Amino acid sequence: MNYNEIDLRGLTADQQLTMSQAFPVLMRKVYVWMTLALAITGFTAYAVANSPGILQAIYTNQILFWGLIIGEFALVFGVSAAINKLSLTTATLMFILYSVINGALLSYIFLAYTASSVATVFFITAGTFAAMAIVGYTTKTDLSSMGKILFMALIGLIIATIVNLFIKSSGFTLILSYVGVLIFVGLTAWDSQKIKQMLLQAPDAGEGAQKLALLGALTLYLDFINLFIYLLRIFGRRE
Repeated sequence: MNYNEIDLRGLTADQQLTMSQAFPVLMRKVYVWMTLALAITGFTAYAVANSPGILQAIYTNQILFWGLIIGEFALVFGVSAAINKLSLTTATLMFILYSVINGALLSYIFLAYTASSVATVFFITAGTFAAMAIVGYTTKTDLSSMGKILFMALIGLIIATIVNLFIKSSGFTLILSYVGVLIFVGLTAWDSQKIKQMLLQAPDAGEGAQKLALLGALTLYLDFINLFIYLLRIFGRRE
């Protein structure tokens, strides 16, 4: 399905012009917001890793640690489920807060892995993510069926990960990491196509459409972070 089939059929010339101008603006916002969120997460993770007091508080205080994890889930579900009820400013602040909390919880990577391997894996992730995002954006193939399969596989991965918390098998952890990479590589392409199709139908670049773009940025941010974590488990060098 191409641009004309999705959006321009049956619209007036003015509506077509408005839509054609809105789409690139909205897509740009998706990637700008995602990039800014990644920058906030990276800066926070590095800052916390170099702040022994904060680091100790997070990883020795079980109430604080689990409170941050629960807070993360609450923010993601809150933004996703209530995006239509939230103002753009509120949704943006929730996204920023999520990025900060996620960065604080990811601070351990700077202690567990060498700085060079973290940087290397980050660039590997960025290249892989960019390639799959381009595939999802440009392909004419409908990825909906693949997306449904990947979503079910993701649920299986989450269950297997929880089980592995009890059995603590390093071999199983490595297998799950490879599976996780495959799942999030596929999800990146699927989400990119889904976001494109969603924003192509936005009549303008008003607040409602921008909130959809923000939701798309959150989705791609999660794809990137998870892909990075699984690749780091495979290629990261321990301190």
